[in-house]
Amino acid sequence: MPLRVRLALGFALGTALLIGVVGLGFVLQLRTSLYATLDVGLASRAATLSEQYTSGGLPALRTNRDEEPVQVMTADGRVLVSSTDLAAGPVLDHGTLSTVLSRRVDGSGPLGFTTGDDDERIRFLATVLSDRDGLVLVVGTGTDIADAADEHVDTGLLILGPIAVIAAGLGAWWLSGAALRPVERMRRQSAGLARHDDGTYLEVPGTRDEIASLATTLNELLDRQRHALAQERHALERERGFVADAGHELRTPLATLRAELELAGRPGRDRDELAEAVSSAAGETDRLIRLAEDLLTLARADGSGGFLRVRPTDLAVVTASAARAASAVGDLRDVDVVVDAPRHLEADADPDRLRQALDNVLANAIHHSPGHAVVTVTLAREGGRAVFSVADDGPGFPDEFLPHAFERFRRADTARTRSDGGSGLGLAIVDTIAHAHHGRVRAANRAEGGAVVEIDLPLSGDRGSVVSRSPITPGEDRVPTAPP
Repeated sequence: MPLRVRLALGFALGTALLIGVVGLGFVLQLRTSLYATLDVGLASRAATLSEQYTSGGLPALRTNRDEEPVQVMTADGRVLVSSTDLAAGPVLDHGTLSTVLSRRVDGSGPLGFTTGDDDERIRFLATVLSDRDGLVLVVGTGTDIADAADEHVDTGLLILGPIAVIAAGLGAWWLSGAALRPVERMRRQSAGLARHDDGTYLEVPGTRDEIASLATTLNELLDRQRHALAQERHALERERGFVADAGHELRTPLATLRAELELAGRPGRDRDELAEAVSSAAGETDRLIRLAEDLLTLARADGSGGFLRVRPTDLAVVTASAARAASAVGDLRDVDVVVDAPRHLEADADPDRLRQALDNVLANAIHHSPGHAVVTVTLAREGGRAVFSVADDGPGFPDEFLPHAFERFRRADTARTRSDGGSGLGLAIVDTIAHAHHGRVRAANRAEGGAVVEIDLPLSGDRGSVVSRSPITPGEDRVPTAPP
């Protein structure tokens, strides 16, 4: 059943109950008031007749020309005086006589009661006329006026009551329609947005009531849903792009490996050619292993599982071990690795992941450094944060590459071969590890030449705090916006 119909029926039923209860109470109160008015008049007549009895006795009452019913009875029920309309017999029975006499004793006053049928009723008032003689006086009057008033009220309730009920139902129908009209409009708009979301919002009524609040809340919910869907689509696009890039990166070393193995399997190859083919295949296999490990690292970071194993870590020890490992590679390229770090600097971190990040940055710096160059690794404390800095003497980053330096599968020079330029995941892994530690990473070109990469992390007891830092080199830094 529609809400509008339920509201109309509910109002009509409530009005009917209200009129019934109030009308019944009013009728009862009116009847009581009318009878009380009759009793006042009867009490006045009884007092007058009592004065007549006191002055003239029963003969004075017999000569009374009062047209209203009057009767005098003894305690045993004999009628001594009675008006002509009461000649049929005593008005009071023995039980009622006893009640009247006892009420005089206990001070309850006269006894009022009504007799007769619906066509003709009489209101009586019985009181003790003489305690000495044991006489009871009964006076009465017709209830025509009271009954007529009562009947008029009953008729009015029977006629006007249904009219009021119908009016209440119709009024509720109209009011509920007016109140629910904005809700119906919002329902139609919501149905339209469910079929085709054109970016619009539900119309908010200008009434500033609960309906307007509901529309505002629904618009906020719609906005959050759109934002969540946009994020989901963005994540899906990133995932598809990641899979496509990963497949593209894997295709080249796999094709090369297959070609080397096919060449090695041809007849007539001498030992040196076979050794060269196997060595080339081993190199491609190493590339595949590194690429798979990088992809696995990023997948773990993107997943909900544990990516870091955080524990109290001496950052100086991690820096020194990464620099020693990089020195062995730098010696082959005639590149020196210099370390500037305090003896001890502790933070809550994953030492293996930090070492991986430093290894990637150092490998990139050594790879792009010319001969006889120096790569400087610095660890410093700035406020409540630890800052790793790796600077080289190479050509630096291309300006157009800096805003995208930490994006996945991005290379500084797209013209380079993959064997020369890597897979484009090294700095992306650095960025992922830094953010996992509630830190950040920045890349820029130095004014004196070369590139610098900084990683700053919160120290123990300061995780999650992010402070603004000055540029790496004034006028030369470019802080890329890395994807989350």
